[in-house]
Amino acid sequence: MAQKRMGLLIGLVQPFVYMALFGPLLVKMLPEDGPAAWQVYIPGLLVQLGLFATALRRFGLIPDVRSGYLERLRVTPASRLGLLLGRVLWDVLALFIQSVVIVLIALLFGLRAPFGGVVAAIALMMLVGISLAFLSYALAMKLTSEWLFAPVLNAIALPLMLLSGILLPLTYAPGWLQAIGDANPLRYAVDAMRDFFTGDYTSHHVVVGVAVVLGLMVVSAVGGTRIFAKYNA
Repeated sequence: MAQKRMGLLIGLVQPFVYMALFGPLLVKMLPEDGPAAWQVYIPGLLVQLGLFATALRRFGLIPDVRSGYLERLRVTPASRLGLLLGRVLWDVLALFIQSVVIVLIALLFGLRAPFGGVVAAIALMMLVGISLAFLSYALAMKLTSEWLFAPVLNAIALPLMLLSGILLPLTYAPGWLQAIGDANPLRYAVDAMRDFFTGDYTSHHVVVGVAVVLGLMVVSAVGGTRIFAKYNA
């Protein structure tokens, strides 16, 4: 339990550093005023938190695979989906706690957003976290070495982060970069969460973002469960 609490704290370090050291620069760069600029930045920071925090927790699965612990689970009556879902739900709970802390800290920096919009954005973030957790577990099952998992994970996560408009909206990007970003499902999640933070709950970005995230969650859950069940068959 102490290790899990430490993991929660460590997961907050990166987004806090971005908020403290990059956020003020962004407020000066964006044409919006201070509070509106934070409405742009914090939703992206939450997605960044989900992308890296949930992904990095998959390292804990690799020793279980290598030691044969997961192999021994196949003799138990527990369902394969239940075994995987338990891990995913813990990750999502940790992500929820971290997201709430980030929003509370952001209020001190100048964030102003409607309570309902913040709740809706965090709820959408939980769905993104579920999707990323399933995908990360599937990747960890395929790459059962920390030395291989880490570089592959970074090679995937960094482009996803940059092409989702987390740091800056892709509306400021050239056309070719926006076109590439259109293939990134996380972009639609970020756009929807930004509209939530402004109190717009029925915009085109919200409708498309929720649909894309739900689709991603279904696909990742089915794919991740199949890989997990196949390993433990």
